[in-house]
Amino acid sequence: MTSAALDTVTNHSQSGDPSLPGGLHETSVEFRDRLFAAGLLHPTGVDGIYGRSATYEGIVEAVRDEVSSLGGGRFEAVHFPPVLARPVFDRTGYLRSFPDLMGSVHIFQGDDKNHAELVKRYETGGDWGGILAPADVVLCSAACHAVYPICTGRLPPGGRRLEVLGHCFRHEPSPDPARMQSFRMHELVYVGEPESALAHRDAGLADGVRLLSELGLDMNTEVANDPFFGRLGAILVDAQLEEAAKIEAVTPISSDQKPTAIMSSNYARDYFGIPFAIETADGAVAHSSCVAFGLDRITLALLHTHGLAVERWPEEVRIRMSLSTPSPI
Repeated sequence: MTSAALDTVTNHSQSGDPSLPGGLHETSVEFRDRLFAAGLLHPTGVDGIYGRSATYEGIVEAVRDEVSSLGGGRFEAVHFPPVLARPVFDRTGYLRSFPDLMGSVHIFQGDDKNHAELVKRYETGGDWGGILAPADVVLCSAACHAVYPICTGRLPPGGRRLEVLGHCFRHEPSPDPARMQSFRMHELVYVGEPESALAHRDAGLADGVRLLSELGLDMNTEVANDPFFGRLGAILVDAQLEEAAKIEAVTPISSDQKPTAIMSSNYARDYFGIPFAIETADGAVAHSSCVAFGLDRITLALLHTHGLAVERWPEEVRIRMSLSTPSPI
C-alpha cells in the first residue's frame, strides 16, 4: 500500500464518518461500533447475536448468488432448518470434539406441579432451566451435517453434489462482529469417490478464492485446524494439520495482522461415510469434502474493505453483485 493510500485510510478512520473504511489498526470493537452507528447491525445485549438491516441482508443475498454461480448447475440444492435431529447430531461426532461450541434445545415436559415450580423459579430469579428436558433437536453447528443422512446407502456413479444454505450456531460469544454465535453458511458438498472428493476440495478452494478476489477482497490461503476440545483435541489438531485436511481462505476484517477465515475447503475422508453408512457406486465407503462460505463473514469483509455505504463501493463490484440501496422498512 502506498504512503498516500495509507494516509487516506487513516484519515477515514479519524474523520468520524462511520461509513468510510476504518484505519489499519481499527479494533474489532471499533468496527462493530461503526456497524451499529451505520445501522447495518443492531445490538441485542448478547455478544455475537445481532439484528441485521435490509442493506446488510441485501449484501448477504448477493454473496449467496455469487456462491451459487460456482456450482454451474451441477449441484442439487437442499434447504434445512436451523435445528438438527439429535440422533443425526450424535452420529456426526461433534459432541466428542466441540462440546464447548454446541447448543442444545431444551423444552418443558412436566405436569402442573412442575409448572408451578417453573413459574416460582422464574419469578424469583432461580434456575428455571433446570426443570427443562432435552428436545429431539439441537442447534445446527455445521450446515453440511444435515446433508449426510439423505446420502445414506449406495450412491449413483460419480457420487452426489449438494448445495446447502443454513443457519448455524456456535457458542463462542465475542465482541468481534466476525465471530457471530448465529451465522449463515453456504456450502458445496461432494460425497463419493476419494479422488473426486479431494478434487472437489482443491477446485472449490481455487474457485472460491478467485471469486472473492474479484469482489475486491485481499485473499490468502493457509492450512488450518478446527478448534478441537480437550487432550484428544491436541492429537486431532496435529493430524489435521499434517494431512492439510482443512485449508482456509483469509482476509482482514477486524485485524490486518490476524486476518479472518471467510471460507474453508475441507476433505473429511470417510469421517461421515462410515457413521452414515454411505457407499460409493462400487460399494466402498464414501468420502466427502465441503467448500464452505461464511456469508456473514464475507459480507463483513466487503464492508470493511469497501466501506459501510454501499453506494460508495467500486462500481464494478456494485454492478456485478446487482447491489442497490434498499428503502428503509
